[in-house]
Amino acid sequence: MAIIRPFRALRPQPEKASKLASVPYDVVTTEEAGSLARGNPLSFLHVIRPEIDCGAGVDVHADEVYAKAAENFKKLKDEGVLFEEDKPSLYVYRLREGEHEQTGLAACCAVDEYEDGSIRKHEYTRRDKEDDRLRHMFTLSAHAGPVLLTYRGTGRIDALIDREVEGEALYDFEAPDGVRHTLWRAGQTDDLVRAFENIPLLYIADGHHRAAGAARVKEEILRRNPGAGKNEEFRFFLTVLFPSEQMRILPYNRYVSDLGGMGEEEFLAELGTRFELTAGADPEPEEKGRFGMYLGGNWYALQLKDRYAAGGTDPVSALDLSVFSKNLLEPVLDIRDQKKDERIDFIGGSESTAKIERRVDRDDGVGFTFYPVSVDELLAVADAGMIMPPKSTWFSPKLRSGLLIHRF
Repeated sequence: MAIIRPFRALRPQPEKASKLASVPYDVVTTEEAGSLARGNPLSFLHVIRPEIDCGAGVDVHADEVYAKAAENFKKLKDEGVLFEEDKPSLYVYRLREGEHEQTGLAACCAVDEYEDGSIRKHEYTRRDKEDDRLRHMFTLSAHAGPVLLTYRGTGRIDALIDREVEGEALYDFEAPDGVRHTLWRAGQTDDLVRAFENIPLLYIADGHHRAAGAARVKEEILRRNPGAGKNEEFRFFLTVLFPSEQMRILPYNRYVSDLGGMGEEEFLAELGTRFELTAGADPEPEEKGRFGMYLGGNWYALQLKDRYAAGGTDPVSALDLSVFSKNLLEPVLDIRDQKKDERIDFIGGSESTAKIERRVDRDDGVGFTFYPVSVDELLAVADAGMIMPPKSTWFSPKLRSGLLIHRF
């Protein structure tokens, strides 16, 4: 059963929300964060990417960076830009990007359920990134960005949420990237809590390190105070939950900086032994089992020849990214570990094909595009207790940070 819990949100004054809300901390570089926050002292990037206020070249894990996060967070509270609700609430959060729309519920979920596997994951987490989230959370005594969760939807929950969006919204604005964000305070709290008790499993879509950091917070507080109560806020973490039927995944594409010592003609000939190559193809594959490639100013479609190994029977080896790695990255380009090999870079999002073209045109190398992983494929991997290949999914649209903050 899924435990969701209302919380006393720390949130911005309505007239300040659009200027304060920011992209998540982990989708921008320091330089990009600085550019987005420039001229906007309210931007929540000053809290979640505080190195932008600490001078060029600063170590993002330096003591002064975390201190700056606390200072900037305190300023937003002291100046009344952020205020805390007088009672615990749940919130309905709608994202709209073009024709796509998804509506979910902002709530706190139990760290216990993350630890016992009732909240399932599909990615490994790195200890250094967990350490960063742990320290950032402790510095603020807050979860500053939500974890994106999904679940197999039910008519009961859909009906309850549909009723909530008939009321007046707390926030309704279009962000600079064209995504519209609309939030309502839920009135049917008890009904929603009970409805989620019938959901057997939740799944992390995006925010594995935030979830792991919250678990580390709980562990550390209990180490310091073993007698801490069973209902304390540190035992819960900030999430937004969307039904899986509404989720949208975009491909996470690849750029490789060289051709493994081959020239362009030799590389194409080598690929031709394994794949059917079609020049002048669309950049984005139209179906599973096909790949796109940008090389020398041209787009190609790649389809594996019958005699080469396609996907396996388990949900990970059946993924296109696994097939691509087994039949191209490893044998042709000698890239065995995508997490560690510095020759490979990952480019996700709606503009990723254009970014690949610019990167290859500027720096040479080669770019590859993929048909997006489906939500059902992701759930199957998580249900099997397995891990997706690195950088497999780019969920879009993204939640904004700073609209709802959970203090512990």
